[in-house]
Amino acid sequence: MRIEIDDLSRPEIHALLNEHLRNMFELSPPESVHALDLVRLRKPEITFWSAWDGSELLGCGALKQLDPTHGEIKSMRTPARLRRRGAGRAILTHILQVARSRGYERLSLETGSVEAFKPAQQLYESFGFNYCGPFGEYTEDPNSVFMTLRLQQSAAEPFARAAPLKR
Repeated sequence: MRIEIDDLSRPEIHALLNEHLRNMFELSPPESVHALDLVRLRKPEITFWSAWDGSELLGCGALKQLDPTHGEIKSMRTPARLRRRGAGRAILTHILQVARSRGYERLSLETGSVEAFKPAQQLYESFGFNYCGPFGEYTEDPNSVFMTLRLQQSAAEPFARAAPLKR
């Protein structure tokens, strides 16, 4: 698997992000959808990565700088047909490494609260993320779950538990 910074220009990325946005609007009311479109993902405070196996897109994820010590995970997505093969775990591991290298002290995220979001919540929990209240510009919302992880620059890495990509 190859994880690379992505310029959001390839049709495969557009299709995956469209799938992501469509699914978020199916699962949550519009006012509770915080997924970013292509325009908002191109902001300078956001770095976007894609994961590939040859020419096959395995997933994507982004890191938004909220302030010099706090980052937010955005746009984590694996194509529905490729789930449970380790791409999400690999992308999250990569994002954590970058966040640490930037000197972030905390990494947070917002995800949905309905049953369909439980696998994502479990993935984040496996990396040591804890449930928290709203952060940044978010407000309390029964359709949102907020999680955060205090980053340590040394010590045992939470992603040491990462499983290899399944084929």
